[in-house]
Amino acid sequence: VFSVEDSACTYYRNGEKIMQGVSVQQLAERMKFKCFTPCVDMSKRMIVSSEINRPALELAGYFEHFAEERIQIIGMVEYSYLESLEDEVRTERYRKLLGFNVPCVIMCRDYEPDEEVLRIAGERGIPILGSPDATSNVAAEAIYFLTGKLAPCISIHGVLVDSYGEGVLIMGESGIGKSEAALELIRRGHRLVTDDVVEIRKINNNTLIGTSPDITRYFIELRGIGIIDVKTLFGVECVKEQQTIDLVIKLEDWKKDKEYDRLGLEEEYAEILGNNIVCHSIPIRPGRNLAVICEAAAANHRQKKMGYNAAKELYRRVENNLRNGNSTEI
Repeated sequence: VFSVEDSACTYYRNGEKIMQGVSVQQLAERMKFKCFTPCVDMSKRMIVSSEINRPALELAGYFEHFAEERIQIIGMVEYSYLESLEDEVRTERYRKLLGFNVPCVIMCRDYEPDEEVLRIAGERGIPILGSPDATSNVAAEAIYFLTGKLAPCISIHGVLVDSYGEGVLIMGESGIGKSEAALELIRRGHRLVTDDVVEIRKINNNTLIGTSPDITRYFIELRGIGIIDVKTLFGVECVKEQQTIDLVIKLEDWKKDKEYDRLGLEEEYAEILGNNIVCHSIPIRPGRNLAVICEAAAANHRQKKMGYNAAKELYRRVENNLRNGNSTEI
C-alpha cells in the first residue's frame, strides 16, 4: 500500500514515513501572515517541526544547541532588545541568525524588519513574515496548526462515523457491511466522516484524529447501487470533516465454535499508531441490525466515560445477592 497525504507533503510506504513537512506558504496562508520577502519562494521552504523558537540567547550571541529546524518568532522582548543595540551589532546578530537554515522568521505585533535585514534574508532565501497579533497567540496557533499537519499519519480501510459525539471506526473485510451500517447510522441522525479510506493522525498519546481523503470526501460506495453523495442526499448536518477516534468496532463473520464476550467486564483494545483504542468484535448473522448495535456501543462507551459501567453494576448486584444468601441465575 502506498498512501499520500498531499496537504502535509507526507509520504508513507507500507506504513513507514518517507518524508514529512509543511511549506512556509501553507503556514502563511493559514495564519494570514504578511510577507516582507516576496522574492523568496515560500512553497519550497519546508517546516519539519511543530515546535517554535523565540531566539533570546541567540540574539545575545549564544548559538549552542540552536534549534534551527523550528520557525523563529520575534516578539516584544526580542524586538526591544535588538532595538537597543547599535546598528552594526544588530545587523550582525540578524546575519548570524539567518546564517542557519531556519524555515522562516515571524515578526509579531506589527514589528517590521529594516532594509538590511530584508537584504540578508533575500540572499539567504529565508522568508520574513509579519503578524499584528501578540506573540503568545501567534505561537499557540502555529503550534496547533503544525501539530495537526505534522502528526504521524496512516491510511486504513474502514468507515468512520460520529455517533453521539463518539468517533466510531468500523472495520472488517470488504463486503461485510460497513458502508451499509454507516448509511443506516446516517438515517438515524448520526454523521459520516469517511467511507472506505480513513486517514488517521496521531496528535498526541491520547488522541487520534480521523479524516477523509479529499477525493472521496462524503462519498459512500454501496454494492449494487454505486457511489452516493451523503452531503447532497441527506444534507450538511449528516457529514463531518474530522473526528477523534474513540471506539473501534470490528465486524466479522459469525463462527459457531468461537466464544464471544457477553458481559464486557474486560475491555479489548486495538492498537493504532501506538495508541490503544477500545475495540469490540461484532459477529455478523442474518437479522442483526448493525447500525443499532454500533449506536448502542457508542452510547455505552460514552456512558462508561461518564463513570457508569453496566457490566460492573450487574456484577455488583450479583455479589450483593450472593452475600445476602440469595441464589442468582443469569
